[in-house]
Amino acid sequence: MKFKLLAAILFLSTGLTCAAQQNAADAPATKEDIQRYMQTMHSREMAEKMMDAMIKPMHQMIHEQYLKAKDKLPADFESRMNRRLDENFKSIPWDEILATTVPVYQKHLTKGDVDALVAFYSTPTGQKLIQEMPQILAESMQSMMPIMRKHIDNLNERMQVDIQAMLRESDSKGGKTGAQTNN
Repeated sequence: MKFKLLAAILFLSTGLTCAAQQNAADAPATKEDIQRYMQTMHSREMAEKMMDAMIKPMHQMIHEQYLKAKDKLPADFESRMNRRLDENFKSIPWDEILATTVPVYQKHLTKGDVDALVAFYSTPTGQKLIQEMPQILAESMQSMMPIMRKHIDNLNERMQVDIQAMLRESDSKGGKTGAQTNN
């Protein structure tokens, strides 16, 4: 009888402990939880590295732009534009930006989610992923840029065709614009 009572008490206390742990894990993440996650992720350093990685393709785009129109642009166009781009990226207020994301993370993650993420990113594999992510993203961007440029160029061409067709349509209606025909 004593054994059954002890087993029942042990079972109930284990169940209550598990339920309390489950409830704590389901609780909303606090500001401190998210800050701990961001610290583990080296969020500021990662953001700066990702921006550095993004600047390289942007410098390449400036160079290509210069080559296309170099007869119309000043000789120092490329250096001036690259300097302006670099200065703008260096002046980004990372701490302020990251602070604005805390409520967003809190909205989507529970304390248990954050604890699990911190546990993973604290491992050697998690830290390796953090270290490699900027380069992975930079190489990914570099490989996708030609596809994106082609898509954007095609979109621009189609939009220009559509605009020209709409202008012709407007001319055929006696030059009335949408604002004039809707009134």
